[in-house]
Amino acid sequence: MLRHYITKNGKSMRCGYTTGSCAAGAAMAATRYLLTGAVPEVVVLDTPKGIRLELEPVDPSAGEGWARCAIQKDSGDDPDITNGILIYATAQKCPEGVAIDGGEGVGRVTKEGLDQPVGAAAINSTPRRMIAEGVRAVCDELGYGGGIQITVSIPDGAALAKKTFNPRIGIVGGISVIGTTGIVEPMSNAALVDTIRLELSVLSAAGNRGVLLCPGNYGETFARETLGMDMSRQVSVSNFIGDGIEAAVGFGFRRILLVGHIGKLVKLGIGLHNTHSAYGDGRMETLIACALECGGELDLLKEILSCVTTDAALEAIDRRGLLRPVMDTLGRRIQATLERKVPVGTEIGFICFTNADPWKGVLMKSENADRLAEEWRAE
Repeated sequence: MLRHYITKNGKSMRCGYTTGSCAAGAAMAATRYLLTGAVPEVVVLDTPKGIRLELEPVDPSAGEGWARCAIQKDSGDDPDITNGILIYATAQKCPEGVAIDGGEGVGRVTKEGLDQPVGAAAINSTPRRMIAEGVRAVCDELGYGGGIQITVSIPDGAALAKKTFNPRIGIVGGISVIGTTGIVEPMSNAALVDTIRLELSVLSAAGNRGVLLCPGNYGETFARETLGMDMSRQVSVSNFIGDGIEAAVGFGFRRILLVGHIGKLVKLGIGLHNTHSAYGDGRMETLIACALECGGELDLLKEILSCVTTDAALEAIDRRGLLRPVMDTLGRRIQATLERKVPVGTEIGFICFTNADPWKGVLMKSENADRLAEEWRAE
């Protein structure tokens, strides 16, 4: 068990190690087993993060010209669906180098824009490097000058893949062997942003220059069911609206449409690009500022401040007959925030909605929203 901790929201949380680290550790163990005939009690792996892992091989087996070992995945305190699974590596001799491929339960790449080319096993660059370096180190230590073929397999991979984004982004038949640092940090924002970037990369590689961004399930459902949009070129950005926009620009998208609930998009009205409450709230303060600009009286401002939800604030604003001007003002603020995130030549717009009666539907939208939305109208 890895005993490395980080602090998240005031809590001490234990880190784990990635599928990539497991594959590298299993490959080192299998190689040593193949070359010596003995299963190592532990393999020592230095991760790109700089944290040294001591991994215990399990479920060893061997036959004529091959040896296999597994490492059990430990996700620490991160709620990872791969926690506890066994990741195997089979080692065989080959003429030269370290050849790496995927077997059972490791996905295959079927779309351009991913870390590996079409047809390759979904074992990303960093795990491949870790496997190759680890296997070479074992060979050098034992004085073996030939090559090693490593096949990574994950018996539970095909079933687990159905619970991941893999089928959606073009990885079929299993899960990916991933990890850029070798270490899993609990509830890592970086991992979520990496997923967003990966989806955008695939869409971009397919030649798309327009992308629909939705911050969460509400936005996706509204875009699909109410607006009738084709969701095949949509990416969920969760709370990471700013990161999603920056990534979209970086991958060459020139038309970006954001569809989201007012509870999230209102925060753009004061320039917040990450809408998670941990990064600040400001929902009511934003609505107060917009109401004040539209002539709202002190009693309305105080009532808004006491509201817990944006829908409750909408009710208070509507009772004063100010809903339309306040929404228009908020809409201008949101659009200004979005436009500051994109360069000249990239068009961006938004559609903001609520599911609450009696205003259920679109509350406000950018002037270019309808024109942009035509690109995603389902036929």
